[in-house]
Amino acid sequence: MARASTTMDHRHDRTSSGGAGSRRRRPSLRKLASRADYIWKQGNRLALYTLHSEAMRRMNARLQKELPETPKPVPDGPVPSQRRILADITALFADDLNSVEDGLYPAPRDGRMSLRELIATSRAFFKDVPEVARRRATGAHQEVFEDKDRYGDTLPRYYRQNFHFQSDGWLSEESARLYDFQVDVLFSGATAAMRRRALVPFAEILKRKDQRKIAYADLACGTGGLLAPALSAFPRLKGVGVDLSEPYLSVARETIDTGRASFVNTMAECLPFADNSLDVLSCVFLFHELPPKVRRMVIAEAARVLKPGGSFLFVDSLQTGDIPGYDGLLSLFPQLFHEPYYTSYLDEDLDGLFAAAGMTRSFFRPAFVSRVAEYRKP
Repeated sequence: MARASTTMDHRHDRTSSGGAGSRRRRPSLRKLASRADYIWKQGNRLALYTLHSEAMRRMNARLQKELPETPKPVPDGPVPSQRRILADITALFADDLNSVEDGLYPAPRDGRMSLRELIATSRAFFKDVPEVARRRATGAHQEVFEDKDRYGDTLPRYYRQNFHFQSDGWLSEESARLYDFQVDVLFSGATAAMRRRALVPFAEILKRKDQRKIAYADLACGTGGLLAPALSAFPRLKGVGVDLSEPYLSVARETIDTGRASFVNTMAECLPFADNSLDVLSCVFLFHELPPKVRRMVIAEAARVLKPGGSFLFVDSLQTGDIPGYDGLLSLFPQLFHEPYYTSYLDEDLDGLFAAAGMTRSFFRPAFVSRVAEYRKP
């Protein structure tokens, strides 16, 4: 199986030395202040979500005494230490800051919740912890599918599940308002920085084009995790957010400028765009939650709607072999969370699937527990 980890494209890396004999310039006071501000904010995010993670761990330890016993997760390979994970999160934040200082995109606006919003979201998070623990212990992951009165049967069955054992799956505004917080607890506040790595190849694309003339769509946009920072980074760009969850799109409409963004409630495997009509298509954390057959359908749709020379920007979980020291950790995800298609994703030959659809990988980089790639249509 093709694996990209040994052939990383470093053309977007920041070069710190500047070549032999170059002089190192001292950063200006403004740059030092910007760095301090970034470090302060991301450090606070790391602390906030780490504290929530530890509190959740203790809650689960108490809850397990009252719930059916579940098999102990067994990693299939090496698992990184907490020290290694923290070092890799720090490296991710350093790459993110370097991209900001290189002018690829503006300083992130993560963590803009008011104190009241933070307290309310934190309470909702801890209220849901016992429900997640119950589903994990009992194997209850089809509650959304069984709730015919509320959700009907118009959505594909693979989608009507309580992914990650979360309440309502993808199908309520309560879930939409809580989901990003839950994911940040899992990844110690690093989720937004992983998403932003897609803006690195995006910025390179736009150096050669007029933003105002770019046709762009984000698949599985959710509440706008990539669409919002993309529109912020590229102020003349417009975009279309595509998602199968109307509740998640409803929350996205509240937070994203609808003068520059429109939204379509549809499946990624059946896009409402004409052939050869888009310059850039993106998706974040979609493919590992698709059945193998549907992954192929989505890639075929991407190849159909992209213009010749168009790009598909891809961010998703690492795969087996991308960073060997993480292989065991990846194998734990489907054991700890309801991720029915994750195991098949880990060994999926993505380069081969895109090549079969006529698309070639032009960029690849791991970013903590995610992989970032660009596939181009000739």
